[in-house]
Amino acid sequence: MDNPVLDAELLDVLHRLKPEEQRQVLDFARNLPGSQRPRGVPSSELFKLAEGLFEHSDVEEMMKAIEEDCEKIDYDEW
Repeated sequence: MDNPVLDAELLDVLHRLKPEEQRQVLDFARNLPGSQRPRGVPSSELFKLAEGLFEHSDVEEMMKAIEEDCEKIDYDEW
């Protein structure tokens, strides 16, 4: 946090709360819009969605292109 006075006041208030109330404050803070972390999807789920959409040879070609071209930096491109 950027405000030491606010930090100290928050900690003081939290320390005076019962454990159950501290849990409520934590739950509330975790549900604030700014505290939400983007949730990812496991690759296994993505693979299920894409299953059958591409031919195996097409996938191999795409993977090869990604490995060959996406790992390089073209300094003259910008």
